[in-house]
Amino acid sequence: MSLTRLDARRIALIKPSALGDIVHALPVLGALRTRFPAARITWVVNTAYEPLIRSHPDLTDTLPFERGMFKRGIWKSARYAVAFAAELRSRQFDLVIDLQGLFRTGLMCLATGAPVRIGFANAREGSRFAYTHRVRVPDAGHIHAVDRYWRVAEALGVGDVPKQFRVPLDDGEVAMVQAELAGLPRPWIAVVPGAKWLTKRWPPAHFAELLNRASDHSGGTALFVGSGDDTALSLETIRGLRGESRDFTGKTTLPRLAALLASADVVVGNDTGPLHLAAALGRPCVAPYTCTRVRLHGPYANGHGSVETTVACGGSYRKTCPNMVCMAELTPNRLWPRLREALEAWQQLSRSA
Repeated sequence: MSLTRLDARRIALIKPSALGDIVHALPVLGALRTRFPAARITWVVNTAYEPLIRSHPDLTDTLPFERGMFKRGIWKSARYAVAFAAELRSRQFDLVIDLQGLFRTGLMCLATGAPVRIGFANAREGSRFAYTHRVRVPDAGHIHAVDRYWRVAEALGVGDVPKQFRVPLDDGEVAMVQAELAGLPRPWIAVVPGAKWLTKRWPPAHFAELLNRASDHSGGTALFVGSGDDTALSLETIRGLRGESRDFTGKTTLPRLAALLASADVVVGNDTGPLHLAAALGRPCVAPYTCTRVRLHGPYANGHGSVETTVACGGSYRKTCPNMVCMAELTPNRLWPRLREALEAWQQLSRSA
């Protein structure tokens, strides 16, 4: 069966995690709605990230997946897995798309019983054997994650539609953020000091030096965001600041985080979920890139503010490293011109508004 002629009425998009990857998959959702305007489209997503996409206009509904259940013992895990598989089967999907490409998502594909199951030919952990149609991406190591996911849209015959990052914003959350920020000096600079990988975490002293330059140049307020695990990094950075700051680290839901990032004038942060969410919201982003590459995982169509290390091992994609020489090489001096440019662009817009 040619995928370009496929008719589907009940579609499952499987992309459970993580935040940045979910953001990168948003254009595929828009393409699916264009290709199948009357279909029921369900996103299978980890419970932690479900609130962000719950009200997406291109979705019919979501199916939350509680990954944490698999840490509660073998019997509870088994019961949950059986129940979740039964729920997938009961939805009677006729098309399933796996953008995650891991063992567990391959099992989800099989559990649906869908006659058409699409995934990548180079998917990991044997998940490719769960698919009826495998999309080849021979240049996967040379193109951005967004463009890699987009190959599915191309296979379905809608690769010529615009890639759209539609992030649903809750009006109530936006109003609460605006009320909380009211009166704080602008520009509002959202700061993302944390990251799960140690090799992505630019030092707090670097963030402080860069933000102090921004404060001397334009004034404003640094707004720290991230998970509760990043609180110590935020507080360490704040101790080195001369200007205004507010710490929202670990204090926001995902809808509130999206509203806060949408309100920011500039975003400065590591290569992690909130940075990509900010880029999807159209915010100017300035980011240090140490162990990852901008062309593969930079803020999509907004990578001008990203600066890579020049050390030989840069872009190694190692989660830990005994040397971390990239942190000393990628100094605030190298990021400051990009941040200054973003601040001056904001100042021009403010004067013309």
